[in-house]
Amino acid sequence: MTTPHLFSEFRLKDITLRNRIGVSPMCMYSCEQGVMNDWHLVHLGSRAVGGAGLVICEATAVTPEGRISPHDAGLWNDAQIEPLARVNRFIAAHGAVSGIQIAHAGRKAGTHRPWEGRGQVPESADGWLAAGPSALAFDPANERVPHALSREEIAGIIEAFRASTVRSLAAGYRWLEIHAAHGYLAHQFLSPLSNQRTDEYGGSFDNRVRFTLETTRAVRSAWPENLPLTMRISATDWTEGGWTPDDAVELARRLKNEGVDLIDCSSGGNVPHARIPVAPDYQVFLSERVRREAGVATAAVGMITEPRQADAIIREGRADLVLLARRLLTDPYWPLHAARELGAEEALKSTIPPQYARAF
Repeated sequence: MTTPHLFSEFRLKDITLRNRIGVSPMCMYSCEQGVMNDWHLVHLGSRAVGGAGLVICEATAVTPEGRISPHDAGLWNDAQIEPLARVNRFIAAHGAVSGIQIAHAGRKAGTHRPWEGRGQVPESADGWLAAGPSALAFDPANERVPHALSREEIAGIIEAFRASTVRSLAAGYRWLEIHAAHGYLAHQFLSPLSNQRTDEYGGSFDNRVRFTLETTRAVRSAWPENLPLTMRISATDWTEGGWTPDDAVELARRLKNEGVDLIDCSSGGNVPHARIPVAPDYQVFLSERVRREAGVATAAVGMITEPRQADAIIREGRADLVLLARRLLTDPYWPLHAARELGAEEALKSTIPPQYARAF
Protein backbone atom coordinates (compact mmCIF):
# COMPACT_ATOMS: atom_id res chain seq x y z
CA MET A 1 0.00 0.00 0.00
CA THR A 2 1.33 3.42 -0.94
CA THR A 3 2.09 5.69 2.02
CA PRO A 4 -0.24 8.70 2.04
CA HIS A 5 1.44 12.06 1.49
CA LEU A 6 0.40 15.69 1.46
CA PHE A 7 -0.84 15.55 -2.14
CA SER A 8 -2.59 12.19 -1.97
CA GLU A 9 -6.37 12.19 -2.08
CA PHE A 10 -8.29 11.76 1.15
CA ARG A 11 -11.68 10.07 1.16
CA LEU A 12 -14.07 10.43 4.09
CA LYS A 13 -17.55 8.99 3.62
CA ASP A 14 -18.61 10.01 0.09
CA ILE A 15 -16.30 13.03 -0.07
CA THR A 16 -12.87 12.92 -1.68
CA LEU A 17 -10.44 15.79 -1.12
CA ARG A 18 -7.87 16.40 -3.84
CA ASN A 19 -5.11 16.70 -1.23
CA ARG A 20 -4.57 16.68 2.55
CA ILE A 21 -4.46 20.49 2.90
CA GLY A 22 -7.37 22.31 4.50
CA VAL A 23 -8.15 25.93 5.28
CA SER A 24 -8.71 26.19 9.00
CA PRO A 25 -11.79 28.17 10.08
CA MET A 26 -10.72 31.79 10.61
CA CYS A 27 -13.06 34.50 11.86
CA MET A 28 -13.10 37.58 9.64
CA TYR A 29 -15.44 39.68 11.84
CA SER A 30 -16.85 41.22 8.67
CA CYS A 31 -20.56 40.33 8.57
CA GLU A 32 -23.64 42.42 9.21
CA GLN A 33 -26.46 40.60 11.01
CA GLY A 34 -24.60 37.35 10.39
CA VAL A 35 -24.74 37.71 6.60
CA MET A 36 -21.64 37.06 4.48
CA ASN A 37 -20.63 39.39 1.67
CA ASP A 38 -18.07 39.95 -1.08
CA TRP A 39 -15.20 39.87 1.40
CA HIS A 40 -15.94 36.23 2.17
CA LEU A 41 -16.33 35.31 -1.49
CA VAL A 42 -12.85 36.63 -2.23
CA HIS A 43 -11.26 35.43 1.02
CA LEU A 44 -12.54 31.85 0.86
CA GLY A 45 -12.67 31.62 -2.90
CA SER A 46 -9.03 32.57 -3.32
CA ARG A 47 -7.97 29.67 -1.09
CA ALA A 48 -9.87 27.28 -3.36
CA VAL A 49 -8.18 28.82 -6.40
CA GLY A 50 -4.91 28.49 -4.49
CA GLY A 51 -5.18 24.71 -4.37
CA ALA A 52 -6.49 23.73 -0.94
CA GLY A 53 -8.47 20.50 -0.86
CA LEU A 54 -10.84 21.66 1.87
CA VAL A 55 -12.02 25.20 2.65
CA ILE A 56 -13.78 25.50 6.02
CA CYS A 57 -15.86 28.60 6.61
CA GLU A 58 -15.29 30.58 9.79
CA ALA A 59 -17.09 29.86 13.06
CA THR A 60 -20.74 30.41 12.15
CA ALA A 61 -23.08 31.11 15.04
CA VAL A 62 -26.22 29.05 15.55
CA THR A 63 -27.93 31.90 17.45
CA PRO A 64 -27.41 35.68 17.48
CA GLU A 65 -26.25 35.46 21.11
CA GLY A 66 -23.74 32.77 20.16
CA ARG A 67 -21.57 35.10 18.05
CA ILE A 68 -18.06 35.84 19.23
CA SER A 69 -18.58 39.43 18.05
CA PRO A 70 -21.53 41.34 16.59
CA HIS A 71 -19.82 40.98 13.19
CA ASP A 72 -19.59 37.17 13.08
CA ALA A 73 -21.17 34.93 10.47
CA GLY A 74 -24.45 33.30 11.40
CA LEU A 75 -26.83 30.63 10.24
CA TRP A 76 -29.83 31.11 12.49
CA ASN A 77 -32.26 32.19 9.77
CA ASP A 78 -32.96 31.33 6.15
CA ALA A 79 -31.91 34.76 4.84
CA GLN A 80 -28.31 33.83 5.66
CA ILE A 81 -28.31 30.76 3.38
CA GLU A 82 -27.91 32.23 -0.11
CA PRO A 83 -24.79 34.37 0.59
CA LEU A 84 -23.11 31.19 1.86
CA ALA A 85 -24.33 29.20 -1.13
CA ARG A 86 -22.81 31.78 -3.47
CA VAL A 87 -19.38 31.27 -1.88
CA ASN A 88 -19.80 27.51 -1.97
CA ARG A 89 -20.62 27.45 -5.67
CA PHE A 90 -17.38 29.28 -6.38
CA ILE A 91 -15.34 26.96 -4.16
CA ALA A 92 -16.79 23.86 -5.83
CA ALA A 93 -16.15 25.29 -9.30
CA HIS A 94 -12.46 25.45 -8.44
CA GLY A 95 -12.07 21.90 -7.21
CA ALA A 96 -12.23 22.27 -3.43
CA VAL A 97 -14.75 20.95 -0.92
CA SER A 98 -16.54 23.56 1.19
CA GLY A 99 -16.96 22.97 4.91
CA ILE A 100 -18.59 24.93 7.69
CA GLN A 101 -17.89 25.18 11.40
CA ILE A 102 -21.08 25.76 13.39
CA ALA A 103 -20.56 27.29 16.79
CA HIS A 104 -21.78 29.00 19.93
CA ALA A 105 -19.33 31.21 21.83
CA GLY A 106 -20.96 30.82 25.24
CA ARG A 107 -19.35 33.04 27.87
CA LYS A 108 -16.89 34.41 25.26
CA ALA A 109 -19.68 35.89 23.15
CA GLY A 110 -20.33 39.54 22.36
CA THR A 111 -16.73 40.76 22.34
CA HIS A 112 -15.13 43.54 20.33
CA ARG A 113 -13.44 42.73 17.06
CA PRO A 114 -9.70 42.17 17.68
CA TRP A 115 -8.72 45.48 16.08
CA GLU A 116 -11.28 47.43 18.11
CA GLY A 117 -10.21 46.59 21.65
CA ARG A 118 -10.54 43.93 24.32
CA GLY A 119 -13.50 42.72 26.30
CA GLN A 120 -17.20 42.67 25.63
CA VAL A 121 -19.21 45.20 23.68
CA PRO A 122 -21.50 47.23 26.00
CA GLU A 123 -25.18 46.38 25.77
CA SER A 124 -25.74 50.04 24.84
CA ALA A 125 -23.65 49.50 21.69
CA ASP A 126 -25.22 46.33 20.25
CA GLY A 127 -23.66 44.06 22.87
CA TRP A 128 -25.46 41.51 25.01
CA LEU A 129 -24.99 39.55 28.22
CA ALA A 130 -23.21 36.29 27.42
CA ALA A 131 -24.26 32.93 28.84
CA GLY A 132 -22.34 29.79 29.72
CA PRO A 133 -22.49 26.63 31.79
CA SER A 134 -21.71 28.60 34.95
CA ALA A 135 -21.68 32.23 36.05
CA LEU A 136 -17.92 32.54 35.51
CA ALA A 137 -16.37 35.17 33.24
CA PHE A 138 -13.53 34.14 30.94
CA ASP A 139 -11.60 37.30 31.82
CA PRO A 140 -13.12 39.06 34.85
CA ALA A 141 -10.99 42.14 34.16
CA ASN A 142 -12.69 42.80 30.82
CA GLU A 143 -15.98 40.93 30.82
CA ARG A 144 -19.30 40.87 32.60
CA VAL A 145 -20.26 37.77 34.56
CA PRO A 146 -22.24 35.54 32.17
CA HIS A 147 -25.66 34.14 32.82
CA ALA A 148 -25.68 30.43 33.78
CA LEU A 149 -27.78 28.54 31.25
CA SER A 150 -30.94 26.79 32.39
CA ARG A 151 -31.81 23.28 31.19
CA GLU A 152 -34.42 24.80 28.89
CA GLU A 153 -31.87 27.18 27.39
CA ILE A 154 -29.44 24.31 26.87
CA ALA A 155 -32.13 22.38 25.01
CA GLY A 156 -32.81 25.46 22.88
CA ILE A 157 -29.15 25.80 21.90
CA ILE A 158 -28.94 22.12 20.97
CA GLU A 159 -31.99 22.57 18.74
CA ALA A 160 -30.32 25.65 17.21
CA PHE A 161 -27.32 23.48 16.25
CA ARG A 162 -29.71 21.04 14.55
CA ALA A 163 -31.52 23.82 12.69
CA SER A 164 -28.23 25.35 11.52
CA THR A 165 -27.19 21.93 10.27
CA VAL A 166 -30.28 21.82 8.06
CA ARG A 167 -29.43 25.27 6.70
CA SER A 168 -25.80 24.25 6.15
CA LEU A 169 -26.96 21.45 3.88
CA ALA A 170 -29.27 23.84 2.03
CA ALA A 171 -26.32 26.20 1.49
CA GLY A 172 -24.37 23.46 -0.25
CA TYR A 173 -21.86 22.45 2.41
CA ARG A 174 -20.56 18.92 2.16
CA TRP A 175 -18.37 18.87 5.27
CA LEU A 176 -19.60 19.97 8.69
CA GLU A 177 -17.60 20.70 11.83
CA ILE A 178 -18.99 21.30 15.32
CA HIS A 179 -16.88 23.79 17.27
CA ALA A 180 -16.02 22.38 20.70
CA ALA A 181 -12.65 24.09 21.15
CA HIS A 182 -10.94 27.35 22.12
CA GLY A 183 -13.03 28.05 25.19
CA TYR A 184 -16.34 28.35 23.37
CA LEU A 185 -19.56 26.86 24.68
CA ALA A 186 -19.04 23.11 24.20
CA HIS A 187 -15.48 23.41 25.53
CA GLN A 188 -16.83 25.38 28.50
CA PHE A 189 -19.07 22.44 29.36
CA LEU A 190 -16.21 19.94 28.93
CA SER A 191 -13.67 21.62 31.20
CA PRO A 192 -13.94 21.71 35.01
CA LEU A 193 -12.25 25.11 34.87
CA SER A 194 -15.38 26.64 33.33
CA ASN A 195 -18.10 24.20 34.34
CA GLN A 196 -19.07 24.24 38.00
CA ARG A 197 -22.63 23.02 37.55
CA THR A 198 -24.13 20.56 40.04
CA ASP A 199 -26.83 19.15 37.75
CA GLU A 200 -26.59 16.47 35.04
CA TYR A 201 -24.44 18.80 32.89
CA GLY A 202 -21.64 19.29 35.44
CA GLY A 203 -19.39 17.51 37.89
CA SER A 204 -18.33 14.10 36.59
CA PHE A 205 -16.73 13.47 33.20
CA ASP A 206 -19.92 11.78 31.99
CA ASN A 207 -21.94 14.84 32.93
CA ARG A 208 -19.50 17.37 31.47
CA VAL A 209 -19.47 15.64 28.08
CA ARG A 210 -23.28 15.41 28.01
CA PHE A 211 -23.86 18.72 26.19
CA THR A 212 -21.32 17.85 23.50
CA LEU A 213 -22.76 14.37 22.94
CA GLU A 214 -26.35 15.63 22.87
CA THR A 215 -25.37 18.33 20.38
CA THR A 216 -23.62 15.73 18.24
CA ARG A 217 -26.71 13.50 18.19
CA ALA A 218 -28.92 16.43 17.19
CA VAL A 219 -26.56 17.43 14.39
CA ARG A 220 -26.04 13.87 13.20
CA SER A 221 -29.83 13.41 12.97
CA ALA A 222 -30.00 16.26 10.44
CA TRP A 223 -26.76 15.67 8.54
CA PRO A 224 -26.65 12.97 5.82
CA GLU A 225 -24.85 9.78 6.75
CA ASN A 226 -22.81 9.88 3.55
CA LEU A 227 -21.25 13.29 4.35
CA PRO A 228 -18.42 13.88 6.85
CA LEU A 229 -19.28 15.10 10.33
CA THR A 230 -16.27 16.38 12.26
CA MET A 231 -15.56 18.17 15.50
CA ARG A 232 -12.84 20.58 16.57
CA ILE A 233 -11.73 20.06 20.14
CA SER A 234 -9.15 21.64 22.38
CA ALA A 235 -7.38 18.45 23.41
CA THR A 236 -5.83 20.12 26.47
CA ASP A 237 -6.39 23.27 28.51
CA TRP A 238 -2.65 23.47 29.24
CA THR A 239 -3.71 24.27 32.81
CA GLU A 240 -3.65 22.19 35.97
CA GLY A 241 -7.09 20.95 36.92
CA GLY A 242 -8.46 21.42 33.42
CA TRP A 243 -9.29 19.30 30.38
CA THR A 244 -6.50 16.84 29.52
CA PRO A 245 -5.29 14.74 26.55
CA ASP A 246 -6.60 11.65 28.38
CA ASP A 247 -10.03 13.29 28.47
CA ALA A 248 -9.75 14.15 24.78
CA VAL A 249 -9.02 10.55 23.81
CA GLU A 250 -12.01 9.25 25.79
CA LEU A 251 -14.28 11.92 24.31
CA ALA A 252 -13.06 11.03 20.80
CA ARG A 253 -13.94 7.38 21.39
CA ARG A 254 -17.46 8.36 22.36
CA LEU A 255 -17.81 10.80 19.48
CA LYS A 256 -16.77 8.08 17.04
CA ASN A 257 -19.60 5.92 18.38
CA GLU A 258 -21.98 8.85 17.82
CA GLY A 259 -21.05 9.12 14.14
CA VAL A 260 -18.27 11.71 14.18
CA ASP A 261 -15.86 10.88 11.37
CA LEU A 262 -12.84 13.07 12.17
CA ILE A 263 -11.49 14.97 15.18
CA ASP A 264 -9.82 18.31 14.46
CA CYS A 265 -7.26 18.59 17.27
CA SER A 266 -6.45 22.05 18.57
CA SER A 267 -5.82 23.17 22.17
CA GLY A 268 -6.20 25.93 24.73
CA GLY A 269 -8.44 28.97 24.74
CA ASN A 270 -10.50 28.25 27.83
CA VAL A 271 -8.58 30.31 30.39
CA PRO A 272 -6.71 33.56 29.69
CA HIS A 273 -3.31 32.76 31.21
CA ALA A 274 -2.55 29.19 30.15
CA ARG A 275 1.13 28.46 29.48
CA ILE A 276 1.10 27.12 25.94
CA PRO A 277 4.43 25.95 24.46
CA VAL A 278 3.83 27.46 21.03
CA ALA A 279 6.35 26.16 18.47
CA PRO A 280 6.23 24.34 15.13
CA ASP A 281 4.15 21.13 15.45
CA TYR A 282 3.33 21.90 19.09
CA GLN A 283 -0.18 20.41 18.80
CA VAL A 284 0.56 17.53 16.44
CA PHE A 285 1.18 15.09 19.31
CA LEU A 286 -2.49 15.56 20.21
CA SER A 287 -3.81 14.60 16.77
CA GLU A 288 -1.38 11.67 16.69
CA ARG A 289 -2.51 10.38 20.07
CA VAL A 290 -6.24 10.77 19.38
CA ARG A 291 -5.81 9.06 16.00
CA ARG A 292 -3.91 6.13 17.50
CA GLU A 293 -5.82 5.58 20.72
CA ALA A 294 -9.38 6.44 19.65
CA GLY A 295 -9.09 4.89 16.20
CA VAL A 296 -10.57 7.89 14.43
CA ALA A 297 -9.29 10.13 11.64
CA THR A 298 -7.76 13.43 12.79
CA ALA A 299 -6.65 16.81 11.53
CA ALA A 300 -3.57 18.60 12.87
CA VAL A 301 -3.42 22.37 13.21
CA GLY A 302 -1.14 25.02 14.69
CA MET A 303 2.23 26.41 13.54
CA ILE A 304 2.31 24.20 10.45
CA THR A 305 3.97 26.47 7.93
CA GLU A 306 6.45 24.56 5.72
CA PRO A 307 5.66 22.05 2.95
CA ARG A 308 8.07 19.36 4.16
CA GLN A 309 6.80 19.76 7.71
CA ALA A 310 3.20 19.26 6.58
CA ASP A 311 4.12 16.35 4.33
CA ALA A 312 5.96 14.59 7.18
CA ILE A 313 2.89 14.81 9.43
CA ILE A 314 0.87 12.90 6.82
CA ARG A 315 3.61 10.43 5.87
CA GLU A 316 4.31 9.56 9.50
CA GLY A 317 0.64 8.91 10.23
CA ARG A 318 0.35 11.67 12.82
CA ALA A 319 -2.82 13.05 11.20
CA ASP A 320 -4.94 12.53 8.11
CA LEU A 321 -5.22 16.23 7.25
CA VAL A 322 -3.28 19.38 8.02
CA LEU A 323 -5.24 22.59 8.47
CA LEU A 324 -3.47 25.90 7.93
CA ALA A 325 -4.61 29.31 9.13
CA ARG A 326 -2.11 32.18 9.33
CA ARG A 327 0.11 30.65 6.66
CA LEU A 328 -2.80 30.69 4.22
CA LEU A 329 -3.62 34.28 5.16
CA THR A 330 -0.17 35.36 4.07
CA ASP A 331 -0.11 33.07 1.02
CA PRO A 332 -3.43 31.86 -0.45
CA TYR A 333 -1.41 29.89 -3.02
CA TRP A 334 0.64 27.97 -0.47
CA PRO A 335 -0.65 24.58 -1.75
CA LEU A 336 0.61 25.35 -5.25
CA HIS A 337 3.98 26.47 -3.94
CA ALA A 338 4.14 23.36 -1.73
CA ALA A 339 3.39 21.08 -4.67
CA ARG A 340 6.26 22.59 -6.59
CA GLU A 341 8.66 22.36 -3.63
CA LEU A 342 7.74 18.73 -2.96
CA GLY A 343 7.98 17.71 -6.60
CA ALA A 344 4.28 16.85 -6.80
CA GLU A 345 4.10 17.87 -10.44
CA GLU A 346 0.94 15.95 -11.27
CA ALA A 347 -0.89 17.55 -8.36
CA LEU A 348 0.38 20.94 -9.48
CA LYS A 349 -0.71 20.43 -13.08
CA SER A 350 -4.18 19.19 -12.12
CA THR A 351 -4.79 21.89 -9.50
CA ILE A 352 -3.43 25.12 -10.89
CA PRO A 353 -6.03 27.32 -12.63
CA PRO A 354 -5.22 27.75 -16.32
CA GLN A 355 -5.36 31.52 -15.84
CA TYR A 356 -2.35 31.25 -13.51
CA ALA A 357 -0.42 28.44 -15.20
CA ARG A 358 2.15 30.77 -16.76
CA ALA A 359 3.26 31.88 -13.31
CA PHE A 360 4.06 28.36 -12.19
